[in-house]
Amino acid sequence: MSLDTVQARTGQEPTAPTPTATNGNSKASWDRSKDVYDPMGSTKLPRSGPVRRARKVEGGIFFPKPENAVTIAVSSRVLFRTEKEQKVFDQMGIEEYLRFQVEHENEPFAPGPAFPFVKALEAVNAQLRELYPDSEELFDIVLVTYNHAHVGVRLINTINYHNLFIERFCMTGGSSPIGYLKAWHTNLYLSADAEKVKEALAEGIAAATMFMPEKQIEVSETQLRVAFDGDAVLFSDESERIFKAHGLDKFFEHEQENENTLLDHGPLKGFLEALGKLQKKFYAKGHRLDCPIRTYLVTARSAASSGIRALKTLRAWGLETDEALFLAGAPKGPMLEKIRPHIYFDDQMFHVEGAAEMGTIAAHVPYGIAQKHPHKNSS
Repeated sequence: MSLDTVQARTGQEPTAPTPTATNGNSKASWDRSKDVYDPMGSTKLPRSGPVRRARKVEGGIFFPKPENAVTIAVSSRVLFRTEKEQKVFDQMGIEEYLRFQVEHENEPFAPGPAFPFVKALEAVNAQLRELYPDSEELFDIVLVTYNHAHVGVRLINTINYHNLFIERFCMTGGSSPIGYLKAWHTNLYLSADAEKVKEALAEGIAAATMFMPEKQIEVSETQLRVAFDGDAVLFSDESERIFKAHGLDKFFEHEQENENTLLDHGPLKGFLEALGKLQKKFYAKGHRLDCPIRTYLVTARSAASSGIRALKTLRAWGLETDEALFLAGAPKGPMLEKIRPHIYFDDQMFHVEGAAEMGTIAAHVPYGIAQKHPHKNSS
């Protein structure tokens, strides 16, 4: 199984422009790009698509304050595909790379693995604005890139072409973005650079490394679906450590003895909390059954022997997932294929690769004991 991490130390993302404009609808924009783009091939000048403007309110333009919003920082290397540009950078250096970007700045990038996720965030925002016209409790998307500001023109052209509502940029010119992430009150950082993801996690920022699957399943245009692993993602790796050190029987014994002891929080607990906060705004307007945000716990734990502790922990935190799947060690890929999430978070590459093989966009959370013992399957 090969995953395209779209990963490189600096520079932009993979490439490819599209010859026809779209209205930015998630499925249409994504499908058309898949049909037309050749990431390593020639590019064509696009017809510009409609540009979404910032929503006007009395007194000016409406942008949520970072402290009030659920801020999602997305690397340009996962939002768009820039393999061709990265090849120029690797083979010819920074100056030729910048020249190439300027020469091709009217050619939009193709969608990357984070693109459907971002479109789903915007779909939720549209519904939140209808219900709460003056609320700042929205998703706020920040584009983060190591690129020089010269590349910003092409990024802006691409965002307008795909009709994305992204007004906040962070172009660091090769410097680490971690300090800026904290200033933005970032709730989630998605990148193709595993080392920067580890830096973010070390600073207490929820983060994950995204991958481009070889195939991709169709996802909902109207409902954001986010799936989480349990141990070392929502929860700490405490129980995982018992399993790695002492085996499955000792793990079951430990979980039963500690059934009423809460698990410590994991790196993405805060992001689930932020999603739950927005879900409750829909519930308050009578939209529990048709809420445009749906969350899933997809864990290798078994229900009767170790699942109860996970559920009690979530309940004590005042959190919930809409669905919980306890797979007792069964492969996660087939279940995720049925869920069709916009993103799935797991701490083990074994499960990330299994999900990607079935067409699910999965993100690796490089946290916990599984990073030292990556090949042994979890309980």
